[in-house]
Formats: sequence, C-alpha cells, structure tokens
Amino acid sequence: MNQNPQNTVLNDQDIMEDLLTQEKYLISSYSTFLPEATCPQLRQVLTDNFNECATSQYSVFDRMNQMGWYQTKNAPQPEIQAARQKFQQLKTQMG
Repeated sequence: MNQNPQNTVLNDQDIMEDLLTQEKYLISSYSTFLPEATCPQLRQVLTDNFNECATSQYSVFDRMNQMGWYQTKNAPQPEIQAARQKFQQLKTQMG
C-alpha cells in the first residue's frame, strides 16, 4: 500500500481486510446489543442484521482464503473432540 496519505491507493487485499475487520466489528456489536433488547421487533431486526453480517463476514473470509490472503489450517480430529467435550461440560455446568 502506498504510504503517502494524499494519494493512497488500496489494493484488493487491503480492501478485503478492511471489509473483514468491519464485519467482525459489526458482529461483535450485534452480539452485545441483541441479548439486552427487550422489544421483540428490535430483537428481530438485530437478529436479522447479525445473521446478515455473519453471512457477509464468511463470504469475505472465504474469498480471502481462496486468494491466499487469509490462511487457515484444519484442526486435528482429537483437538476438535476435546473442544467439543470442554464446551459440553461448560454447558452442563451452566445449567
């Protein structure tokens, strides 16, 4: 990216990284406000917006992953099973 603020040009990767960051921020915000909304209509709007952001975030992430701009690795099956058991125990403890 060009560092001169007067004629900054963003490349595709910069734009996608910014989109991903913004979607993550929106998802975080909606997940904070949604549980505290008491009006059913507002809850529905927040839920719809949250779901739309989650879908958009995944689309941006998936495209970045396809382009090699956001590399991930698959978790080994034992780690997946351990995480599943851990969160099941937490769920049970919380009632």
